[in-house]
Amino acid sequence: MVAPAMCLRDFFLLRPLSFFCFFSHLKRFFKGKWSSVCGAHRSPGPRGASCEGAVLAGSGPFSEYMSQSKHAEARELMYSGALLFFSHGQQNSAADLSMLVLESLEKAEVEVADELLENLAKVFSLMDPNSPERVAFVSRALKWSSGGSGKLGHPRLHQLLALTLWKEQNYCESRYHFLHSADGEGCANMLVEYSTSRGFRSEVDMFVAQAVLQFLCLKNKSSASVVFTTYTQKHPSIEDGPPFVEPLLNFIWFLLLAVDGGKLTVFTVLCEQYQPSLRRDPMYNEYLDRIGQLFFGVPPKQTSSYGGLLGNLLSSLMGSSEQEEGEESPSDGSPIELD
Repeated sequence: MVAPAMCLRDFFLLRPLSFFCFFSHLKRFFKGKWSSVCGAHRSPGPRGASCEGAVLAGSGPFSEYMSQSKHAEARELMYSGALLFFSHGQQNSAADLSMLVLESLEKAEVEVADELLENLAKVFSLMDPNSPERVAFVSRALKWSSGGSGKLGHPRLHQLLALTLWKEQNYCESRYHFLHSADGEGCANMLVEYSTSRGFRSEVDMFVAQAVLQFLCLKNKSSASVVFTTYTQKHPSIEDGPPFVEPLLNFIWFLLLAVDGGKLTVFTVLCEQYQPSLRRDPMYNEYLDRIGQLFFGVPPKQTSSYGGLLGNLLSSLMGSSEQEEGEESPSDGSPIELD
């Protein structure tokens, strides 16, 4: 039995730890101020039922803490409980407590901090990758981390999520989160692994080309440059360059230089000369239309509203973020926001 004087953090570090102890500790913690919904001193029945009762029991202290505006204490209690349930393989119970962690953050209007983001990423990494609870958790966590700005979530949280998904070899979702982080180097390293393990040799240039173009559509010129340099240096199938053997890589190299210069004539000639390479993926020219608007002052096409395939792809990539304050909306009436 755990000594009454032991602090909550130390209590949860004990291994092994029965769920009966979790009941008992919560009861001592609040000195009998909660309901008897779970019968804390009865021997627990089936493990799943015991866990469900523990979650119900934990909601009592959580509610009392929240009513007293002790948001940090409530958050610590639920976070520690979630880690405990994860360690015992109780995914549903852990997910319930994880949602209460987010609730405490939302109601307390807590400022975003690295420690909080790391805690959320830790919970995400422990969730079953195929569970609907994980999808709901990450969506809500990203919304909180945006600070109500309407943006797509904090870059640091995106980075942590991307790293977890990379470890799970979920390369597509990892790439999405890397695109919304500031970690161009990490994105490049992931793409190298993605290309060498899942891609064809003939597509080695296309993995990085897509990432660079999408970073530029997000106006993240710095990460676009880092991901290109790192990828081309570390990929085992790419010879030293520039110039490169692959024409598409040379195009991306010249494009990054042109973006720095901002000269429309250079951009126009570049796109014309490399059309054979750009026709390998119909999305390339669509991305370049947007890049032309963002960096070279190209007016939007009057007949294009980024509908159909492009609209769907850009919507999934860019989300529904709002434009930055003071930035004019595109005159083509496009519903797609790229910030």
